[in-house]
Amino acid sequence: MIVSVASGKGGTGKTTIAVNLAMALSGENIQLLDCDVEEPNAHLFLNPSMHGEHTVSMEVPRIDEEKCTHCGKCQEICQFNAIGILPNVALTFQELCHGCGGCFMVCPEEAVMSGLRTIGTVEEGRKGPVDFVHGRLRVGEAMAPPLIKKVRQYAVPEKLSIVDAPPGTSCPVIAALRGSDYVILVTEPTPFGLNDLKLAVGAVRTLRIPMGIVINRCDVGDRKVQEYASRENIPVLLEVPFDRHVAESYARGEVLVDGFPRWKEMMLQLFREIRSRMHVP
Repeated sequence: MIVSVASGKGGTGKTTIAVNLAMALSGENIQLLDCDVEEPNAHLFLNPSMHGEHTVSMEVPRIDEEKCTHCGKCQEICQFNAIGILPNVALTFQELCHGCGGCFMVCPEEAVMSGLRTIGTVEEGRKGPVDFVHGRLRVGEAMAPPLIKKVRQYAVPEKLSIVDAPPGTSCPVIAALRGSDYVILVTEPTPFGLNDLKLAVGAVRTLRIPMGIVINRCDVGDRKVQEYASRENIPVLLEVPFDRHVAESYARGEVLVDGFPRWKEMMLQLFREIRSRMHVP
């Protein structure tokens, strides 16, 4: 089973839930995949022993000027303006390429050649019984989805995979959530939290993935998130009250289930709730 942890905005506690859920379930055959490749931080809390690093590249077009007739068909099919055809020269803008491969298919002269562009790295590690994988996007790189898809390929079918998705509702989030069995949406009881939660719910519904809500710092805001969840028939899986001691432990980069027994029980109860809703024994 693949359980993804997402949020409509940053700072809601998404990574906290993902890391502590993985550590609480360390008795299971489990792995944690940090797909927030633009700014991965699960490793700061997990502190795994890293044992592998792999460079990730994506296929991009190169134009063979000797074959190119400047017909412009590759430019026409490219929806991201990664190819520009002028009367006497063909230009490629590799940073804009999304790797769809359409330009290779439509060129009648087979002048579009395959090139590679490094977009980042994938690193593997382990913390006790928990396997860990995360991606690091190359500085200045704008194309996160191909690297996220590469991290997701490390999901082992025989393991329970916890995916820490990027915040928001843009393309990287969709790439991280696609193929999940269940999505946990972490939010906070504030107007901003509710607004971005609604956007996240819309994205998950588009993917047709079952979901539930975790409300972090549930006692410092209002009840509008609960009211929204009730209207939309979305289960509230867990409500986490604010605790200064927990906040201090978080600021030190500590795993909360190690220092607070109630946090371990909350994470176990969260997973039991998900399994019951997924009808998994």
